[in-house]
Amino acid sequence: MIDIKQGLENLREYIKIAPEKPGVYRMISDEDEVLYVGKAKNIKKRITSYSHLEKLPVRLQRMVAQICRMEFIVVENEARALLVENELIKKFKPRYNILLKDDKTFPHLMIDVESEYPCLRKYRGSRRDKNKYFGPFASVMAVNSVVDILQKVFLLRSCRDHVFKNRQRPCLMYQIKRCSGPCVGRISKEDYRRLVNEAVDFLEGRNSRIQSELSAKMSEASEKQDYETAIMLRDRIRALTNVQSKQNVEYADIKSADVISLVREKNMVCIQIFFIRSGQNCGNTPYFPSQAAEASDKEILEAFLSSFYATHIVPKEIVLSEEIENKTFMEEALGTKISTYKKGNKAAIVKMVTENARESIARRIAMMSSVKSNLSDFAEKFGLSGLPKRIEIYDNSHIQGRYAVGAMVVATPEGFDKKSYRTFNIQNPDITNDDFAMMKEVLARRFEKMTKENRPDVILLDGGRGQLNAVYESLQGFDLEGISIIAISKGLERNAGKEFYHMRGKESFALEYQSPLAFYLQNLRDEAHRFAIGTHRRKRAKSIYKSSLDEIEGIGARRKHDLLNYFGSAEEISQAEIKDLQKVAGISKKTAEKIYNYFHN
Repeated sequence: MIDIKQGLENLREYIKIAPEKPGVYRMISDEDEVLYVGKAKNIKKRITSYSHLEKLPVRLQRMVAQICRMEFIVVENEARALLVENELIKKFKPRYNILLKDDKTFPHLMIDVESEYPCLRKYRGSRRDKNKYFGPFASVMAVNSVVDILQKVFLLRSCRDHVFKNRQRPCLMYQIKRCSGPCVGRISKEDYRRLVNEAVDFLEGRNSRIQSELSAKMSEASEKQDYETAIMLRDRIRALTNVQSKQNVEYADIKSADVISLVREKNMVCIQIFFIRSGQNCGNTPYFPSQAAEASDKEILEAFLSSFYATHIVPKEIVLSEEIENKTFMEEALGTKISTYKKGNKAAIVKMVTENARESIARRIAMMSSVKSNLSDFAEKFGLSGLPKRIEIYDNSHIQGRYAVGAMVVATPEGFDKKSYRTFNIQNPDITNDDFAMMKEVLARRFEKMTKENRPDVILLDGGRGQLNAVYESLQGFDLEGISIIAISKGLERNAGKEFYHMRGKESFALEYQSPLAFYLQNLRDEAHRFAIGTHRRKRAKSIYKSSLDEIEGIGARRKHDLLNYFGSAEEISQAEIKDLQKVAGISKKTAEKIYNYFHN
């Protein structure tokens, strides 16, 4: 290890050549390990601050002592620096950065405003188009409650496009006054567009104007003795009034804000975030950043903002429990207002978010205590060398050898590590009916890619001695030192809780019925089974979607989709005449002839 004087000297050499522009810097050790990734509006000015050792916490002094060289990336602005920093942190996982395990994709509401008759949908995924997105919502239940409101008040369609295009009479949603029936012309294009604009205004927090406009329209309809329209408008006003009466008073004046609070208790740091949109609480979620024990609260909050908002929609305001040092930089990078409050409604909300963070820490400690107790019991009962830090559980799934897949799930003392889950399509078609051979292939492929970082302590197999022996046979050429391999088979009565456990060199045994450890191991096995079944079903569904249409030149996914929607099945398409095929949008006479000739020659 380089001493602190040498590390400081290396740092000062790089300060001389550092650019005075926005960008990202990397601090690298003599072993080419990335120690730290940071962002700055002025790289030279930022890294100069590390040369004042007396002002640095002990953690960063250790980092400076290990600096051998530095690398810089100059970018056009602060926002780009934020994205590049986040990408590099995820890639290198530097030991001195605060790491956020953010594998959550929050649901949103989407309105495809550019389509002829926009649709209201729940949505997860990237947002790269010109549609309107609203959220995030912390849970599907929160999204559903808002969808229910919007359907009552604004009567927007929620059906899929192919259903919309092929409908000949109003659906049930129209009958129960949850849709205006644009599919069958019960509302004009102009009037439907007005409903869409009103819904967007509502979701963006302009509620009061909508209600006054609806009231004026209702009065106008009554004066014209258009009582049917007046009643419809009255029902919409009542629904909107009902929504507003249910809003919490403390959220009422907040259009779009995330309220974030940090709590540190019992050597654990929790960041709680509440999503508030249009005066409604859209849910909350806790985060537990790693490598944060020695960092200050301000540093952790700033790292959280950098990481979280690199992949999530930024609200109009971010309310923090305390100030951060680089507030101006973060506001410019995120394009939003960052605030703290000492009094008023928002201060009260921050206090409530803080209490939720404390509760989250208490729950996590209780859960970790339970898991640690189970792992300790696991190590004792199964003769493990220590508490397992990484448990891999394997299962296979197929239907009479078809769509065969293997699945691996990973459990740690902190719970299931879903980012480490893997699926294996069985490559040898001759073994898809042989569970032993499938397990051998899966484990052999897994161990070929094993590294020091992802080496398991325990492997759990769904099966008996046969699976256990097959796995040992397939892993003869690999280093298995310190890895315990255990097979779990159902008991004679095939009851959960009466499983038998098999290990090499030991007699098979069962755990105490309904013991906490038995439940824990059942949960691990069931998660592997769930993941394997889900993967198998997705593969089967994808295969089922393929049809003979795939073999016709010039028939892509879009045309195939339209043909199947119009005729219902490939069988019906094969029996259709040329004139009938031409009725499908996008199918010319030449293409229709090609399809007809394919099926009839």
